Amino acid sequence: MGSDHYFSASPSSPENLRRIRVHLAGRDVDVMTAGGVFSPDHVDSGTAVLLANTPPAPPGGHLLDLGCGWGPISLSLALQSPHATVWAVDVNERALDLVRRNAEALGLENINAVRPEDVPDDIAFRSLRSNPPIRVGKNELHGMLEQWIPRLDERSDAWLVVARNLGADSLQRWLSATFDAGYSVTRTATGRGFRVLKVRHHGTPPTGSITLP
Repeated sequence: MGSDHYFSASPSSPENLRRIRVHLAGRDVDVMTAGGVFSPDHVDSGTAVLLANTPPAPPGGHLLDLGCGWGPISLSLALQSPHATVWAVDVNERALDLVRRNAEALGLENINAVRPEDVPDDIAFRSLRSNPPIRVGKNELHGMLEQWIPRLDERSDAWLVVARNLGADSLQRWLSATFDAGYSVTRTATGRGFRVLKVRHHGTPPTGSITLP
């Protein structure tokens, strides 16, 4: 693709629409993918590890898939939690179009596929799940997480999957140092060379209270 990346806003590579069969939320479903998006031929290994090692999505509220691609995480969340509102967020317009097509084909009316700036500022998320775009670079990745993790509701979790050889352990250390007051960061699973990291937003204790371990 030359300089065209899956995190490009408007991929210049040929679309090459294709239909693939994947297993999401306990179901075999047909979805549409295309060139110029992340892992167009299958559910990539990192996302599969994340989906296999996270608890069922909360049944309601707002759920966030950060860097949604063609939608395996968003579609899984929407299938699991039909009464929740799923926000599928990406900068890649082709990816967002695919999520909308796939949601419509599966009869899922609870997915909003939007660019980051189109998510209302007053929404707090019951869960954040992401196979984040590590290859955008450390500064941009950190900025993305600093923007979205603080939007977790209290007693809510972010679940991230990162390849060990792409800096999962250093990212865990950065998360722990950055989100210290009111948060905890743990590694919850390892598989296929990937780490699943959980960031828990416990909330800020009232002034003068004692926080027990």
